[in-house]
Amino acid sequence: MYPPELVKPMREDLVSAGFEELFTADAVESAIKKEGTTLVVVNSVCGCAAANARPAAKMSLQNSSKPDHIVTVFAGVDTEAVNAARDLMIPFPPSSPSIALFKDGELVHMIERHHIEGRPAEIISDNLVEAYNEFC
Repeated sequence: MYPPELVKPMREDLVSAGFEELFTADAVESAIKKEGTTLVVVNSVCGCAAANARPAAKMSLQNSSKPDHIVTVFAGVDTEAVNAARDLMIPFPPSSPSIALFKDGELVHMIERHHIEGRPAEIISDNLVEAYNEFC
């Protein structure tokens, strides 16, 4: 478990962009099962979350088509919420950071850590935008 003061700026990075933080399994299940599309960012303290995942997620929201709901859980901190989100991302193995798009409660697009690590935020954002244009 990471200290709250360490993760606070990392949380605020997405919250300030309009992401709703989820802390419980019930909150995750409720958010993902909403009608429409829901983007879930599994946030992390790692460098690829800071340099790639969070900037890409925020950048992707500049597209005309975008998810109806945007939420986040924090790996290594919000264990219950992260486990619930990951359970809904099966068959993909747990990874953080990661970004998933759900439509009407069904997983329709997944970006795992190995798709994030070492890739520029712009490429990850473009990947998300393609998914938004198809599913949102």
